[in-house]
Amino acid sequence: MSRVLRAAVAAASAGAALGAVHSAVNARLLRTPRADPPPCPEPVSVLVPARDEAHRIAATVRSLLAQRGVPDLEVLVLDDGSTDGTADVVREAAGGDARLRVLTGAPPVFGAPGKANACAQLAEAARGRVLVLVDADVVLAPDAVAASVDLLRTTGLDLVSPFPRQLADDVATRLVQPLLQWSWLVFLPLRVAERSARGSLSAACGQFLVVDAGALARCGGFAAVGGEVLDDIALVRAVKRSGGRGVVVDGSRIAECRMYRGWGELAEGYGKSLWAMGGSSAGSVALAGVLGWLFVLPAVAAVLGSRVGLAGFAAGVAGRVVAARRTGGRAWPDALAHPVSVGALVVLIGRSVRGRARGTLTWKGRPLLAEGAGERDGEVGAADR
Repeated sequence: MSRVLRAAVAAASAGAALGAVHSAVNARLLRTPRADPPPCPEPVSVLVPARDEAHRIAATVRSLLAQRGVPDLEVLVLDDGSTDGTADVVREAAGGDARLRVLTGAPPVFGAPGKANACAQLAEAARGRVLVLVDADVVLAPDAVAASVDLLRTTGLDLVSPFPRQLADDVATRLVQPLLQWSWLVFLPLRVAERSARGSLSAACGQFLVVDAGALARCGGFAAVGGEVLDDIALVRAVKRSGGRGVVVDGSRIAECRMYRGWGELAEGYGKSLWAMGGSSAGSVALAGVLGWLFVLPAVAAVLGSRVGLAGFAAGVAGRVVAARRTGGRAWPDALAHPVSVGALVVLIGRSVRGRARGTLTWKGRPLLAEGAGERDGEVGAADR
């Protein structure tokens, strides 16, 4: 092994070790909704954007209507151009519960992802002082809403994003899904992030997001992020720009989500957004290179007999174990495949960047604008604003 390569392995292993230590610190600092929240004293609106979700939304609806400790609760479901009878499934699951209303959504501007447009319509129709955004593949524990609102108010934050426990039981999802929680536990300084106005120190999970209605209005609401493919992170950044504070928190006890099954669903789902993971296609390519350097190179070096590489591999595994144990994931033996997980993520980033450049990306059947669309990109942003 050349001197340059040995130095690269040593630096990567040191970086992986720092990441493992940081994940352990974050695991202690991560805010968690309490298990015995008091009754919520204010009106709460739960908002569910839904497009072709008939196969799984019933469980979500039932869990929302089973919430305890929220006497003034409304549940709004927006049927966003579904073709599979989603609205009928929602009404059947609600069983005539007057707290639930189904809205019919107006389509988004061409080229926009669509979810932010649906959320904007829901927020406009809501009357709650706190808005709770829930995806149609999320199931909440009976105290989830009360506990999340309690955390929002007791911390003085304007937005909290309780990260659900991710259900993964096939090879593809077990490899990739745990990287969601791992990424912000390893790289994001949580206490600094919730105090800082810097957009780069932001993380959120649109699967379950709780925001003060006034703070949402001050930042321009979802209309301000209508052209963003990562609308959840964009919303946190908008809240911060308007003087608010927000952060991701632990939602593994109160919510669970099964995003995908198998490589096909996973690749299609991540394909629409990973190109924006680093802020742009170029940034995402650079980020993929950094991830490969930190967590794949040491493992390859270890296979070739490098003790320093072995130490780096062990550090990467340790960070993955910390993240899994803190967020309700599976630690063993999955963590041992961490370099393979990161390698799979790098491949997915590459596919997403290529799809973005070619203009082949879609969001639930809706085309997304290709990179370099120029004036068309501007038109989407202007229309959504």
